[in-house]
Amino acid sequence: MRLFSLLAPLLASFITLGATSPPAMADWQALWGDDAPGAPRPPAGTETATDAGRLGRIEQPQYWIHPAPADKRNGKAAVIFPGGGYTILASGHEGRDYAAWLNERGITAMVVKYRVSDRDEEDYFFPVPYLDARRAIRTMRHRAEEFGVDPHQVGVVGSSAGGHLAATCATRFRDTFEEEGRDDIDQQSCRPDFAVLIYPVISMGPIHHAGSRRRLLGEDPSQQAMDRVSLEKWVTARTPRCFLLTTADDRVDCRHSLSFAAACRDAGVPVALHLFEEGGHGYGLNGKGNLAIWPELLEDWLEK
Repeated sequence: MRLFSLLAPLLASFITLGATSPPAMADWQALWGDDAPGAPRPPAGTETATDAGRLGRIEQPQYWIHPAPADKRNGKAAVIFPGGGYTILASGHEGRDYAAWLNERGITAMVVKYRVSDRDEEDYFFPVPYLDARRAIRTMRHRAEEFGVDPHQVGVVGSSAGGHLAATCATRFRDTFEEEGRDDIDQQSCRPDFAVLIYPVISMGPIHHAGSRRRLLGEDPSQQAMDRVSLEKWVTARTPRCFLLTTADDRVDCRHSLSFAAACRDAGVPVALHLFEEGGHGYGLNGKGNLAIWPELLEDWLEK
């Protein structure tokens, strides 16, 4: 009895914490169950991973929820697509690190393990990664009440090729696919409410990124296939407000971002474009020199 009386206040505090804190999601969860559409599932053990979060030859599309702390939660949510040229996923510094940063600002985050591979035989060409991205946005909306999220404040964040995927979501959300419509999740809207595009690939035309185009469209894509995912061509008044970040020395030509921002301006879409002189590519939150302030610019933009 003496021991119980000492432990009772501690137990009560745990019960209270559990009642007020968001649910903890400690690992990957399947986006589609075991039967993801668009391509056959590779054999078990195909996927590769490093301690830094570099994932390759994705076996099953999945997502990892990072709920915002209950005392900071503001109702916003961000679905994160790491970059990697549609070949690998840099899910550490362009996934988990973004999620932690967003959580500190009250935003619930979902890191998405969408299907990519360096092998043609796995057949992860368009629209397979896009099917996963759409499903992720819909999943966040489907579980919005559970995570304390406003379903009308669900955005996308993408870097490099992940930025291309996020921009695809922001422009091609009217697309329909016969692989969809299987359950209640697919009845949700896949249009994001805002888009954060960090050193994004945008075009598959003359200024394309060769690796991303090769892995998304194959070795010799048709002009029609390239036009379909050259996203500066698909901006409309329904495209959500966008934040774009690039540098003049980026190996993914800064004109990707410039052309997309110009298309947003022409369509009347609110857009913030930040072009720095130096910084390269793939820096995530860790820009050097003048570029180090870019997360502050994003924070200000997200608060509007």
